[in-house]
Amino acid sequence: MPKEWNADDLLNLAREYQPACILAAAAELEIFDLLADGDSTAEAVAGQIGADIRATTMILDALAALAIIEKRGERYHLSMPAARLLQAESPETVLPMLQHQANCMRRWTQLASVVKAGRPTERQPSVRGEGGDQASFIQAMTVVCEPIASQLVEELRLPSFRHLLDVGGASGTWTIAILQAHPEATATLFDLPHVIPMAEEPLAAAGVKERVHLVAGDFTTDPLPSGVDLAWVSAIVHQNSREENVGLFTSIAHALTDQGRLLIRDVLMDDARTTPISGALFAINMLVATEGGGTYTFSELREDLEAAGFAEIEVLRRDEYMNSVVGARKVSGA
Repeated sequence: MPKEWNADDLLNLAREYQPACILAAAAELEIFDLLADGDSTAEAVAGQIGADIRATTMILDALAALAIIEKRGERYHLSMPAARLLQAESPETVLPMLQHQANCMRRWTQLASVVKAGRPTERQPSVRGEGGDQASFIQAMTVVCEPIASQLVEELRLPSFRHLLDVGGASGTWTIAILQAHPEATATLFDLPHVIPMAEEPLAAAGVKERVHLVAGDFTTDPLPSGVDLAWVSAIVHQNSREENVGLFTSIAHALTDQGRLLIRDVLMDDARTTPISGALFAINMLVATEGGGTYTFSELREDLEAAGFAEIEVLRRDEYMNSVVGARKVSGA
């Protein structure tokens, strides 16, 4: 039945952007590391980040009011357990995802204009610059994928394969998880030239770098490395229109050997497109960020995969967020 809204419910919902903006701004300004090693004043923080003292005091007070940091007299401190989540070098950090969400918020504020125009507005870089934004996006994908990658791969119980192609493999999180579960296999990680160097250290730390071939390119314009028998496409199809996905799936089919398999990890919507709720909201994220992206139903993915030469298309895993997995097999000669 419909939710019974009242005025307070709606107004409280409308104000939820406020704490999110405070947290995002602090992440962009890289304030948290400055407060982790000891107490600091607003004046000292403002000097370190090159900011206005009055404005810095206000955002530090707001962070303290939200209990993200502590305030003692006129001094501010980042204490545990927040420090392990907000320090850049912590193994448990979520800072890159907060920085990425700040970029998302800038686009979301233009939603009404996007709806009228049918296309995203011009992208504005953060105070960290375009290079910093690109790095935080790749690191953010690691933040969300690393905790679940090994378990998800184990659940899939992949049949034996010889060579994996990780399309848009970023920092190598999924390549690592798959190769660790299949020690006899090798892999090719394919991504944009500025992303490839970001994979080298994680692959080496995981002990799989010698089994991975790093290839720079753009899958929208460049042919994919061929001769692989398993392709992994993680969190990519939502960035594309359906037409673009048919092109991507066709390129993957050309790269796969006959009877090679494709696995797609992404959001999977129901036919009404209202559940999961996270998928409906993520479709808006694609509306404000891409020319034609969105979240898709299984029927749509199946139709587009069939158009590209795939069969035996099935849902291998369903999830409320972005961890649904669809599998398909290349038709011989496709």
